[in-house]
Amino acid sequence: MDLILKYFTNLNETQVSQFGSLYDLYVDWNSKINVISRKDIDNLYERHVLHSLGIAQVIHFKAGTRVLDVGTGGGFPGIPLAIFFPEVHFTLIDSIGKKIKVTQEISSFIQLKNIELKHSRIQEEKNKYDFVVSRAVMPLAELVKLCRKNISPKQQNALPNGLICLKGGELEHEILPFRNTAETYALKDFFSGEFFETKKIVYLPL
Repeated sequence: MDLILKYFTNLNETQVSQFGSLYDLYVDWNSKINVISRKDIDNLYERHVLHSLGIAQVIHFKAGTRVLDVGTGGGFPGIPLAIFFPEVHFTLIDSIGKKIKVTQEISSFIQLKNIELKHSRIQEEKNKYDFVVSRAVMPLAELVKLCRKNISPKQQNALPNGLICLKGGELEHEILPFRNTAETYALKDFFSGEFFETKKIVYLPL
């Protein structure tokens, strides 16, 4: 939790409480339904919560923005972002029901009011959103093809509506088809530590 406060110093009491509750909740639920690898659970705040909040270093969503988290798994990046942006509406979807159950229980326990959870696939999602976010859920070209239909034409943020992905490793080949429009941000420019050395955010207006 101290790691979050190190980089985000303007959190209110509710946000501090919500972020602070996540470790015990995930440890408890992960013992019942494995949504985070065993070796990662001890590094929850670095490898999952802070990693998710990398998106908040790239864009400050305006109040009323609608964001879709595709393949949310255990609720990342959706839950940390929903805590950080309480006036933004987040919809989290995943094709695996037990993962959505964990995410539902955790978001209910910390009383997140700006979140909706669906056991579904991006292929089935019909609603429009300002942004789609994801964390290493599928190759960029495939995700673009599936979620383009969900991007609203109405603009209200500093960045044009589109796709924001948390990615790791070598991305040159993956972003090649989008090299003229995609923007890449290195998380090591925002956060210190070995984990973030190879982690990036890819933003693609759609």
